[in-house]
Amino acid sequence: MGRAFEFRKGRKLKRWGKMSVSFTRIGREIAMAAKSGGGDPDTNSRLRMAIQNAKAANMPKDRVESAIIRATNKDASNYEEVIYEGYASHGVAILVETATDNPTRTVAHVRSCFNRGGGALGKSGSLEFIFDRKGIFKIDPTSLDLDDLELELIDFGLEELINEEDETLIYTNYDDFLKMQKALEDRKINVISAEKDRIPNSTVDVNDELQIDIYKLIDKMEDDDDVIAVYHNMNET
Repeated sequence: MGRAFEFRKGRKLKRWGKMSVSFTRIGREIAMAAKSGGGDPDTNSRLRMAIQNAKAANMPKDRVESAIIRATNKDASNYEEVIYEGYASHGVAILVETATDNPTRTVAHVRSCFNRGGGALGKSGSLEFIFDRKGIFKIDPTSLDLDDLELELIDFGLEELINEEDETLIYTNYDDFLKMQKALEDRKINVISAEKDRIPNSTVDVNDELQIDIYKLIDKMEDDDDVIAVYHNMNET
């Protein structure tokens, strides 16, 4: 299927493996949730979801508890959520979500990645219009009537329900994320994981060899624990 396809496949396998064992980023999400809403998951919906994602990634329970305890300590580091935007080479838009206790360090790393990859860091807010923010819930479809569920969840912001083999994906608008989370909890539906995604509303066609350059740039960014997610508008088909 070509070199670019094999590169994408290998990169995805590498990324999944890296993300499954790198608990630093998950711990930061737990810490930010606990810091902003308290350490009790029963009263903190963001923390409940962060803990659920930790379980899905097989993060040890003691590390989850430790992250909550550290976050609720008055001397704990304050992580700031910062978004960086820019263009890689070949006109591909790149948006980088970070959680950092040292923005100076983080922006230096992001800028360096852009520069070395033949791109440039842009102004804040310059590229957000290219991406639509979505909430994605992965649920266990066992014992569920998905047709009935789809009708029920429309009132809570459901945009699309996709059923795949042993899991079901629920897409919502970003603004409906918490409303959908509560709807699923009220129905005692097993949520395997949840994330907020950015989906490009327009894409850029890049040939196979140039795609590899972009993937290498993204890989370098994702190697930094300050980086939570990297989004692009490159057409991968």
